Amino acid sequence: MCSEEILVCAVQLGENFCLYFADDDGLECDAFCKDKILNGFLRNVKSQLLVVRPDLNVAAFENVTDQEMKSGHGMHFNIHYYKTTTIYAGVPVAFSIRVEGKSYYMCCEKECGKLTVRFREGEVPKDIPGKSNVIFFQKPFTSCCSRAFKFEYSLEKGMFLAFEEEGCLRRLILKKLPRDDEVDETTKITF
Repeated sequence: MCSEEILVCAVQLGENFCLYFADDDGLECDAFCKDKILNGFLRNVKSQLLVVRPDLNVAAFENVTDQEMKSGHGMHFNIHYYKTTTIYAGVPVAFSIRVEGKSYYMCCEKECGKLTVRFREGEVPKDIPGKSNVIFFQKPFTSCCSRAFKFEYSLEKGMFLAFEEEGCLRRLILKKLPRDDEVDETTKITF
């Protein structure tokens, strides 16, 4: 067994309050730090839009008319991309949405022993010092499909955002996949 010393020096505190370290490759950030934000609609494999209704505590994929889509109420998402020094099998992201002038962020919480997707009032954090219930890892749905993704919950390996039929609703849920490379159409999300 050999040991290797690596000299790391804190160099600067960035404008986004990330502490940067110097190594031979340049500056490196110490945690999840917001990088960029993309805006758009989230669609499932049936081309339905994800609609959030915080007053009813519901997020479900629905058929939406062009006129409803133009209003964008509860449908126009922000995907917040984060930089990190840790290597993950996907890009760390968080989701937020504005409904009736209020901001909500997507998170996962345990309820009655089951992980549930929730939208809580507030802003997505700019910096996350470690693990967080708002972070998902964006992964390609398949290697040949560059516009479709699946989103793995950062705190529970193998749990992905998906939809589940519940009566006439296609509710947003977390679904356990036995293998990361499994192709499950309910986890396919386009942005």
